[in-house]
Amino acid sequence: MKIVILEPLGISEMQAVALKNQIVADGGELIYYNTPALHDEEKIARAQGAEVVMLANTPFRQNVLEKCPDLKLLSVAFTGVDHVDVTYCQAKGVTVCNCSGYANEAVSELVIGLVIALYRQLMASDSAVRNGKNRVGLLGRELRGKKFGIVGAGAIGLQTAALARAFGCDVYAYSRTPKTVSGVHFVALDELLAQSDIVSIHVPLTAATKGLIGAVNLAKMKKTAVLINTARGPVVDSAALAAALAGGQIAGAAVDVFENEPPIAADHVLLQAPHVLLTPHIGFATQEALEKRAVIAFENIRSWLAGKPQNVM
Repeated sequence: MKIVILEPLGISEMQAVALKNQIVADGGELIYYNTPALHDEEKIARAQGAEVVMLANTPFRQNVLEKCPDLKLLSVAFTGVDHVDVTYCQAKGVTVCNCSGYANEAVSELVIGLVIALYRQLMASDSAVRNGKNRVGLLGRELRGKKFGIVGAGAIGLQTAALARAFGCDVYAYSRTPKTVSGVHFVALDELLAQSDIVSIHVPLTAATKGLIGAVNLAKMKKTAVLINTARGPVVDSAALAAALAGGQIAGAAVDVFENEPPIAADHVLLQAPHVLLTPHIGFATQEALEKRAVIAFENIRSWLAGKPQNVM
C-alpha cells in the first residue's frame, strides 16, 4: 500500500513513519512531503499511485481527484472538508474521513483569548507602551456577567460555551437541531444576535451558512457587541462586517478565517476596518492539536483497512 502525506502535518517524518507502522502490518510505502504543493499539477504528481492520500487544508477538487485513479481513501487532517469534492469522491467510491474533535480545545481557547484581547485592548496597550504612552483611553471590560452567544452548537461551540461559563458568562446558543445542554440557553438566531454581548461563530461552511452573518444579521447585534469568527471565512460577509465596524454598528470583531487561506490580499476590506483583530488561521495550530490530529488521521486508515471506516463524510 502506498500512503502519501501531501503536505506538512505539524509532526516530523519520523513520527509519521511510527504512526504508519502501527497500522500497516507489512510496512507499506509512506511518502511525506514537508512542503505545501504549490499548484494542482504538483498535487497530482505527488498523489500518483497512492491508494491513501492524507492532507490538511490544501484544496483537493475534482480536477485533481480525477487524475488519481488509484485513490481509495482520502484522510483529511482537518475538521471541515469544504476544500474537498466529497460528492465526486462518493460517486467514485473514494472514502473521505475527517479528524473531527482534534482542535476542540485549541479553537475554543483561542476564542476566549480573542475576546479578552478585544475587551482589554491588548493590541492598543502594547502600542501604547512601545510609544511612550500610558493607559489613558484603554479602559477595558470584563467577561463575567456578559451574554455570550454561540452560533453553532457542535463540539467546538459547546467547548467554547463551557469556557465562557467558567468565566462567568451567561451562555446562549443557536442550533439547527434541538439540543439540551446544562447551563446553555438555546434560542433562535435573531434573539441570540439581539441579546448577546459576544457572538462567536461555530458553524461549518455550507450553501446554507455562506454569508449567514451579513448586513441584515449584523444590524441585529448590539452596538456594544463583538463578533468572533474562528469557523470559516465565507460564513461572515467581510464587506458587510467592515461596514458595520466603520459605521459603529458593532463595537469590534476578531477574525481568524478568511475567504482564502492567508496570506490574504493586500486590499482585503478588513485590513482597513477599525476595531478588528486579525489572525492568520491559527485556531487549530497548537502542538497538542496537531499531534492529536495526526493520530486520528492514521486511525482513520486503520479503521478503513479493518472494514469499519470512522469519521466518514
